[in-house]
Amino acid sequence: MQHDEVIWQVIRHNHCSYMAKIATGIFCRNPYNVTGVCNRSSCPLANSRYATIRDDNGVFYLYMKTIERAHMPKNLWERVKLPRNYEKALEVIDKHLMYWPKLLIHKTKQRLTKMTQMRIRMRKLALKTREKIMTTPRKEIKREARREAKAEKAALLEKSIEKELLERLQKGVYQQSDIYNYPLEEYNKVLDMEKLQLADEEDEEEPEIEYVEGYDELEEEDDIEDFGGLAIHESQGDYDDENAGSTEDEEDEAVDRRREKRKMTLASKKLEKDALDSKSKKKARVLVEVERDDAEERQVVVQ
Repeated sequence: MQHDEVIWQVIRHNHCSYMAKIATGIFCRNPYNVTGVCNRSSCPLANSRYATIRDDNGVFYLYMKTIERAHMPKNLWERVKLPRNYEKALEVIDKHLMYWPKLLIHKTKQRLTKMTQMRIRMRKLALKTREKIMTTPRKEIKREARREAKAEKAALLEKSIEKELLERLQKGVYQQSDIYNYPLEEYNKVLDMEKLQLADEEDEEEPEIEYVEGYDELEEEDDIEDFGGLAIHESQGDYDDENAGSTEDEEDEAVDRRREKRKMTLASKKLEKDALDSKSKKKARVLVEVERDDAEERQVVVQ
């Protein structure tokens, strides 16, 4: 049978697992305590008629305990959800605790006010950006510092070895077959560096050769025409002895034409070279005129 005074005497003077005694006072750790203080009016175990407010995932609930449900621990507490509006929540408390003790109603409303203020402060702090304090792992920092120092020493040693090898190779102190004590990787690197330097020097010494597109084709066409003319003149000379004088004149004219054509091609190459020098990294357009005597036409080749 429920007897509140007997329960309070046992809890107060013997033992209570929710009691916490500190220098400022005696407090209660029970989650259903409405004030958090260990006294007769606030103890949820020593009061058969009790009410409090609890927070469940951001939602406030009104918990009520009556003596009629004392024999059913599972259904001991009745839970009522409170609205988020503060004034409406107070109206719900007044409605359900209409005939309860005035002190308990006042303590319940006071707890609702404090929890509402706490929820407002939590929302403001969540929206406000703050600095986060992080701990520094000392062991990891020391280990990384030791590794960096070792890596720097190794890099300096490799650079000094490469520098010394390069100086000795340039002086010609020894041949490749005489090296046995130096690391192979550094030696190969130095050899590659020397090869690259020699290749760059050869590239600088080689003269630049300018290539004119279509010039080789023109020379081939001229040569074919000249050989064809010579063959025709020779055949005519073999079979027609009467026209020997005329063929000699034609051969002289052909030689003159070839000279003129070569002069024209040389002039076109010179113009193209001047254009390339004046306009760097731009492709020059060269006009080459080719004269043909058979059709007496002038052909313009654009390069």
